[in-house]
Amino acid sequence: MPAVSDLSLAIGTARACDALGLARASYYRDLQPQPPARERPIPARALSAVERQVVLDTLHCETFVDKAPAEVWATLLDQGTYLCSPRTMYRILDDEQEVRERRDQLRHPAYKKPELLAQAPNEVWSWDITKLLGPAKWTYFYLYVILDIFSRYVVGWMVADRESASLASQLIDQTCTKHCIPPGQLTLHADRGTSMKSKAVALLLSDLGVTKTHSRPHVSDDNPFSESHFRTLKYRPDFPSRFGSIQDARSFCLSFFPWYNTEHRHSGIGLLTPDSVHYGRAADLLNQRQSVLSDAYQAHPERFVRKPPTPPALPSAAWINPPKSEPVEKEPTVQ
Repeated sequence: MPAVSDLSLAIGTARACDALGLARASYYRDLQPQPPARERPIPARALSAVERQVVLDTLHCETFVDKAPAEVWATLLDQGTYLCSPRTMYRILDDEQEVRERRDQLRHPAYKKPELLAQAPNEVWSWDITKLLGPAKWTYFYLYVILDIFSRYVVGWMVADRESASLASQLIDQTCTKHCIPPGQLTLHADRGTSMKSKAVALLLSDLGVTKTHSRPHVSDDNPFSESHFRTLKYRPDFPSRFGSIQDARSFCLSFFPWYNTEHRHSGIGLLTPDSVHYGRAADLLNQRQSVLSDAYQAHPERFVRKPPTPPALPSAAWINPPKSEPVEKEPTVQ
């Protein structure tokens, strides 16, 4: 322990061990010369090298190469031969790295957690598809929604009678054109649905210069903005239990999405509307709110006990899976 030795020369062994959180007994024990490691003796009942090779050759022979050691052991007993126990056979095979799972096991690849950051509109979009119940049992309509995660603005949507990669590609292409997305600016995030992972969508995004990312399998938190938006949609008081036709579903969405974009005060963006954040009016609205609150404080400061009131701030960034900050280790204090 050179660090402890250097420190003990300066302030003493006891204080050095206390400063580093080390027991003095451990320090003195490590100073003692260590005896050389003794070679472990071979047990008297162990198989010799020749006997081990005989067992290995027997297990490798054509008769037993595809059989389990227990079955080999039983067959040899029936033939009047005993070489060793089944457990010893397993140990010999393990030493030769010949023991593994015989069945084909499904090995899942390690999926990387998506970490996406948006500091302005049109940097990261999230899209998903949800089912809307149709007029009869087992009938559905499919609502495609593309959402900007920074402003929560719905940049594109479509109601269709089926889930289709070609329809998804058409919606994505039209939405990027509508918002004048240049190549290399946008990241489009989705889960791992059939349409999301389709070749048609992948080729379109490559042509548009849009980066695509996907959620990890069976992890709903990797696409939280779309999931939250669908919850807002389906918890509206006027959301029907079923839609009578695809025209009814489109009619409902034609009224819902303008309300959501221009009237809904979203708690995740400082109770501003998605439209005001997406098109750069948030700062003026926050200044106006602050002016109103300042006037109220000037009129009745006694009503604000702790501090002058301020409006909810607009977050400077939106994350999907923000990276975890590693704890900072404190330096030991030497007294």
